[in-house]
Amino acid sequence: MPDVTSPATALAITPAEVAGVLTAVRERHPLVHCMTNIVVAGFTANVLLAVGAAPAMVENDQEAAEFAAIADALLVNLGTLSAETARAMRLASASARRHERPWVLDPVAVGAMRFRTDLSAELLEQGPAVIRGNSSEVLSLAGAAGAGRGVDSTVGSEAAIDIARELAVRTGAVVAVSGAVDYLTDGTDLVEVHTGHPLMTQVTGVGCALGALVAACCGTGAPPLLAAAAATTILTVAAEESAAVSAGPGSFAVGLLDALANLDEQTIESRVRAREDAR
Repeated sequence: MPDVTSPATALAITPAEVAGVLTAVRERHPLVHCMTNIVVAGFTANVLLAVGAAPAMVENDQEAAEFAAIADALLVNLGTLSAETARAMRLASASARRHERPWVLDPVAVGAMRFRTDLSAELLEQGPAVIRGNSSEVLSLAGAAGAGRGVDSTVGSEAAIDIARELAVRTGAVVAVSGAVDYLTDGTDLVEVHTGHPLMTQVTGVGCALGALVAACCGTGAPPLLAAAAATTILTVAAEESAAVSAGPGSFAVGLLDALANLDEQTIESRVRAREDAR
């Protein structure tokens, strides 16, 4: 088990590694079982299709466990919960664990309401491969899992690094914290992703779609930290590409799908290098 008292080791994920994961998604077309919220389902499916993955939205409690067993990866997004979807999420995550399918927990609005906070703590027992959320969600989830920390909804992603490491150690999951800079850790290594654009925050579903993209990358068999870092880089680089030719949020959302479909290693490398040179 990683030593949580030691600082995380900075780990560089290269553009070639990111491109390798993207190529694997395009070649293997992983089937991603998406249990996501009603606001973002269509956009999430289109993001997965744009990169070459196969989305399926199976959320009822009669089929969720069965489908999780045959999918390549599972996404559990708590955005719009009901009693039935909560039951289905419990069944699907347990099935994914039994059948050794990687799954991603996106604890949307955890900490704000008791139902989803209690459910997220319960789902953690099923061993997600990756936990992805903003800093407030990660801090709240850590509290639900026993850290006993409060949360300020305005806190930046860098403020959640230490708690993310502790949560990773405690759960065995990679923890990905989204923000102006994205931080990802397995408790030992820490990856920073500096690409991205403010327009990402002006389109509903971009963050939720990232959770699905992380699941797709996990579904290729890539190690969870690499999968999560690659997915984050893929989406944020595509966002920069789209923003460069967009007039606003509407054209940005459509352009993001085109940018994902056309993304290549050269574009990834040039965008990552530009950010590194600017730091």
